[in-house]
Amino acid sequence: MGKTIEIVGLGAGDINQLPMGVYRKIVQAEHVYLRTKEHPVTAELEKEGMTYTSFDSIYEKYEQFEEVYQEITRILLQKAETEPVIYAVPGHPLVAEQTVQLLLEEGPNKGITIQIGGGQSFIDALFAALKIDPIDGFQLLDATALHSGQLQVEQHMIISQVYDQFSASNVKLTLMEKLPDDYEVIIVTAAGSSDEVITKVPLYELDRNVSINNLTSVYVPPVKQEEILWKNFTKLREIIAILRSPEGCPWDREQTHESLKKYLIEETYEVIEAINEGDIDHLIEELGDVLLQVMLHAQIGVDEGYFSIDDVIEGLSAKMIRRHPHVFGTASAENAEEVVVNWQQIKWQEKGGKAPQSMLEGISMALPNLLRAYELQKKAAKVGFDWKEITPALEKVKEELGEFIAELDGTEESFIRAQKEFGDLLFAFVNVARFLKINPEEALFETNEKFIRRFHHIEARVKQSGRTFNEFTLDELDHYWDEAKSKGL
Repeated sequence: MGKTIEIVGLGAGDINQLPMGVYRKIVQAEHVYLRTKEHPVTAELEKEGMTYTSFDSIYEKYEQFEEVYQEITRILLQKAETEPVIYAVPGHPLVAEQTVQLLLEEGPNKGITIQIGGGQSFIDALFAALKIDPIDGFQLLDATALHSGQLQVEQHMIISQVYDQFSASNVKLTLMEKLPDDYEVIIVTAAGSSDEVITKVPLYELDRNVSINNLTSVYVPPVKQEEILWKNFTKLREIIAILRSPEGCPWDREQTHESLKKYLIEETYEVIEAINEGDIDHLIEELGDVLLQVMLHAQIGVDEGYFSIDDVIEGLSAKMIRRHPHVFGTASAENAEEVVVNWQQIKWQEKGGKAPQSMLEGISMALPNLLRAYELQKKAAKVGFDWKEITPALEKVKEELGEFIAELDGTEESFIRAQKEFGDLLFAFVNVARFLKINPEEALFETNEKFIRRFHHIEARVKQSGRTFNEFTLDELDHYWDEAKSKGL
């Protein structure tokens, strides 16, 4: 007989739940290795003649469970080189047993056959204890590797391996990312045994329960309240689909990609405003409005049969992985500048590696023109069409200002020429901004906001006076402007 490790399950409860074949295998074996002796059947099996070695001491050596499981696996594989090994784990070998998965992966590489014996899963005992039907859909999750992205709150959720108060606290905090603090959850300890304990608690008390031990699981009932589901992306998709449906909103049904363009622009600038204000609640709201525009465009794609939000997300995920080989691949990038170089090179390769007809390709016509001028100048600068320092750029501004003033003679022809010179003057100013690493669009936005604040001050002072604007001279209004300026508005 070749090298073997036979893995059997100790079940979820007392010795009466052990299959007869597993019971005989354990009590007749010369020696059994236990992942843990902390199980209801251990003491009874000892009385029946079981001799064993447990791996409980290994748990004390490491801070991470992964390291514990790896060492247990190494020891078992080493033992199997010289003797047949019987390894017993709680529950069923193929349910929530990381060491078993490691043995199945590594055993064949060492010429060791891994055999799976019987055993009753703790899931069966949990279903019976909770009286729930898994046909509605359920998740079995590991408390030691739990993150909020896994949670499907509309299904039954069973979280196993809630060993102690610390792991219970981690589970609580993770669940709170999706559920209210007072959401009722159920703690089940030693399900199916005579020591079974079932306790209902609000979520915030999950880590305060004294019955928690290595036989504890947490059951989270499916969410039924609509308000709780509002955090779910799937719920948002459902809401947008309803709005666009025949039974939905007439305005939403009428929208097209073309009609929504202006709203996307407006909402984007409102996000910038919230960032400038430093108002987190406002930022959350405005980012939601931008997401709404994305979701509407995606739903239009679904309604017309062309694409869905899944295609948008898939394309974005693929692009992020492709263009970040220093994160998801073997390339390296020491700083942000190298990242940009890599990004541009990959982008060029994605487009077939064909040289563009012009260096200025790829700059969107839809950009605000201050930004478009900025990007055009950046592109030209990459091939050396740029001054080496700022002085000539400043001189160019003076030159363009002079040419603009020279055209202001009041004739219709001069107005047309002045308009062109005004564009040249703005373009030259953008060049100065680029040298100083000033974003011209953001700079003008801030000036607009400053003008609004100071003009609001003028309006307030005029209102206080009991007079109308028409009764003030420009000098008097300018005095109020200076007041606002002195107050830092």
